[in-house]
Amino acid sequence: MPRTPPRTVTRVRFWRWRRNPLRRHSDVVEAWIVLAVWLLALVCGAAAGTVAARIADSGLAARAARVHAVSAVLTDRAPPTPVPSAGGDDGGVWAAVRWTGPDGSVHTDRAKVLAGAAAGTPVTVWADRTGHLVPAPLTGAVATLETAVTGALVAVPVCAAVWAGGRVVRARLIRRRMAEWDEEWKQIGPRWGNLSGGRG
Repeated sequence: MPRTPPRTVTRVRFWRWRRNPLRRHSDVVEAWIVLAVWLLALVCGAAAGTVAARIADSGLAARAARVHAVSAVLTDRAPPTPVPSAGGDDGGVWAAVRWTGPDGSVHTDRAKVLAGAAAGTPVTVWADRTGHLVPAPLTGAVATLETAVTGALVAVPVCAAVWAGGRVVRARLIRRRMAEWDEEWKQIGPRWGNLSGGRG
């Protein structure tokens, strides 16, 4: 006897949006909730990411306004090889530098310079308003990347939070629909058995 090939189930897309006798009011509500959650997640994530990026950009601009470039010279020869660090090897080493402030006072400190640079080599360092050396401010592509990463780090959790909230609401709707099916089956089940020839 030839075997009957298994029947494949064709998934109907967007069935909640189509008119059919099996569609319930809760199905339509669920479809609208899913659509609203996705749109809300995208809008909220984009808005939060944009605000975070603007705040980060304002912070970088404010920091850049508080520091200024200073022309300094090496007081001694810089070490010939950079010391490996967890942040990676950027080819720089720490060495003593000297510079003259706007008021004529002489300052000395340590700054990152090229390895092996000779004493007296001019270097550009960055100082704050109190005259202390600080890291160079982020500018250009590096600053743009920093703000973009900050925006993305904020946008993703916001999207996830909105989406998770939508999943909770959808799960409650599914439980409610299953309870409705159980209740209706209690009423229709016995009659179905009678119609099929069984005993009620």
